[in-house]
Amino acid sequence: MDKKSIPLLMKQIGENAKASLALLGTSTTDQRNKALSLAAQCLREQTADIISANKKDIDSANTKGLTPAMIDRLRLDGPRIEAMACALEDIAALADPVGRVLAEWERPNGLLIKRVSVPLGVIGVIFESRPNVTADAGALCLKAGNACILRGGSDSVHSSAAIHDCLVKGLVGSGLPADAIQRVPTTDRDAVGEMLTMVDSIDVIVPRGGKSLIERITAESKVPLFKHLEGICHTYVDKAADFAKARAIVLNAKMRRTGICGATETLLVDSNADSNVLQTLITDLLDAGCEVRGDEAAQKSDARVIPASDADWGTEYLDAVISVRQVNGVDGAIEHIGKYGSHHTDAIISEDEKAIADFSNKVDSAIVMINTSTQFADGAEFGMGAEIGISTGKLHARGPVGVEQLTSIKYIVVGTGQTRP
Repeated sequence: MDKKSIPLLMKQIGENAKASLALLGTSTTDQRNKALSLAAQCLREQTADIISANKKDIDSANTKGLTPAMIDRLRLDGPRIEAMACALEDIAALADPVGRVLAEWERPNGLLIKRVSVPLGVIGVIFESRPNVTADAGALCLKAGNACILRGGSDSVHSSAAIHDCLVKGLVGSGLPADAIQRVPTTDRDAVGEMLTMVDSIDVIVPRGGKSLIERITAESKVPLFKHLEGICHTYVDKAADFAKARAIVLNAKMRRTGICGATETLLVDSNADSNVLQTLITDLLDAGCEVRGDEAAQKSDARVIPASDADWGTEYLDAVISVRQVNGVDGAIEHIGKYGSHHTDAIISEDEKAIADFSNKVDSAIVMINTSTQFADGAEFGMGAEIGISTGKLHARGPVGVEQLTSIKYIVVGTGQTRP
């Protein structure tokens, strides 16, 4: 696409989103739910076409030399497409987040005041390689009565287009405007730059991607953001941990899917734990095919451990690589996470209630896990149907951003003729 035409393209997309938002305001819950159900049905019916489109992206990714973990994030197959369809149906089954009376009270002068949930408006979602974000983000925005503009990365361009086609068919089939869920049709980065300045048509932007993308959007955006920063997630194994639990959780937290933001990137082990704990956990990881980069204690436990550099403690690998460090109890773990963490998800494995309470209260992360895997950091696993991202900020939304987090509030004040003295 000619770069000169991108500003005009994005302006039109913004205007279309605003126009569809007005129509969404008169839509019913049943209409929005029907659109999601029809889109889920379309995903199932067009599974072969989606896989064919995905193959183009996979072939391109192999040509570019993307890592196996990144290709896994990109790959779609029958079960993953079925999971997307089920997520749309789960979102449809959620209670309508719009129009809820969150609180109401009566003033001494007789005024009745209500705080009511309303859609945020037009939501821009900028993401990179995971094509399922197209379905999740579009569905969540629609359920909450919002219009959305989706700008996926070049790695998933064919997959995202095929998925978006199903969302549009769902909208049209339920009598809703096709422009309620739009996809930016160009991979030119200038389109991102335009989105970041569209204050007249976009109410909030949700960025999902690597560090460089997030840094650029944070620096340039004139539109408010729900930041989804790096997932530098930690699992801390306390001296009072149940060893069998710890082994199973650590292996799952790192190796179930290494390319997701909830994967553990750093393992912290209490220096006061039994001497075989550190060695066994490291051996389990190495035997599972994970590269281990560790401090001196970790290196002594197994000759296969690579010395960790200072940069390793703040790295989101998104691959079968983990950094391992021995720390002085729960306070040492809290200190390490405070210095190197990204406020995403951190876990403690312990049977000591005081250690658990200290960790939970002092670790300043959006999600704190207790005796379970960091891989559960996911909106669907939280019962939210899906999520548009994990917000690591503190304003408006934090943690998994689901349908409730995609609403704002308004106050409705009901009087009987009162005038203010």
